[in-house]
Amino acid sequence: MSGRPDLLQTGPMMGMIEAQLNEHFTVHRLDAPDAEATLADVGPRIRAVATGVGSTGGGARRVTDALMARLPALEIVANFGVGYDSVDAEAAGRRGVVVTNTPGVLDDEVADLTIGLLLATIRQIPQAERHLREGKWPAGGFPLTATLRDRTLGIVGMGRIGRAIARRLEGFGRPIAYHSRRPVADVPYTHYPELVALARDVDALIVIVPGGPETDRMINAEVLAALGPKGVLINVARGSVVDEPALVTALKDGTIAAAGLDVFAHEPHVPEALIGMDNVVLLPHVASATHVTRNAMGQLVVDNLLAWAAGKPVLTPVPETPVKPAG
Repeated sequence: MSGRPDLLQTGPMMGMIEAQLNEHFTVHRLDAPDAEATLADVGPRIRAVATGVGSTGGGARRVTDALMARLPALEIVANFGVGYDSVDAEAAGRRGVVVTNTPGVLDDEVADLTIGLLLATIRQIPQAERHLREGKWPAGGFPLTATLRDRTLGIVGMGRIGRAIARRLEGFGRPIAYHSRRPVADVPYTHYPELVALARDVDALIVIVPGGPETDRMINAEVLAALGPKGVLINVARGSVVDEPALVTALKDGTIAAAGLDVFAHEPHVPEALIGMDNVVLLPHVASATHVTRNAMGQLVVDNLLAWAAGKPVLTPVPETPVKPAG
């Protein structure tokens, strides 16, 4: 491919990504004040899009079918993150546009954080630290907490990250079960085809499924009621996966015991009701947020774009995309 392809960047991205994009592409910014003028001017020349809602903690414009319709020469959308619900991948596939994401490089990091969030929620680690910092220890020890020892652990989703979480949970010696659309052949855990049945039979429910219409608010009032008053919900997937008002109600009225949340429905905005609760642990979407992992994710975004620009197969196309992965 001769010259520097025109690339549209939908929002702010990591410095190491932006530096390489500027080196190899002619970059146009969609987060500029004159975004509409930019689209009208360069839209017909755009051949690549780099995107990632929240890739630096900020927002970015979603890559919709309507946006792609304004980019008639578009060939690839490179997404920062394993989740790509900010891209209409089905519409891209119909248009013959390749969509890539960043799987694999963040599995272990997210799984590690999930275990930490699970323990922090059940053992009330942040609350215990506040008890100490606020000078309350001399007046009395922190109250006894719940335990992981008597729990059956459920995982909603058994993809790469789900399996990484399950492998770590094995070390705690507790029963593990999971829900997915179909059984996963190479895992030893009990499969539940029905989500409500899984919630009824476990005491902690860890959610790690993709976002999008198929999983929208799948953790609803019925699931929470099945999880029950001893139950703990951990969400490291997408905020859209949980019916947030139903969760607030369940936490307030004791339908479930506690929740640990790394993701929310309208990030970066978190419901005040959740912030004011003592039986929740809240994190600002940091499951993959380490220097090593975010750099690896960012480099995979760039490497997919460079492979495409060189006329080679992309490294990590999503299932909806009309090409096979490299190798």
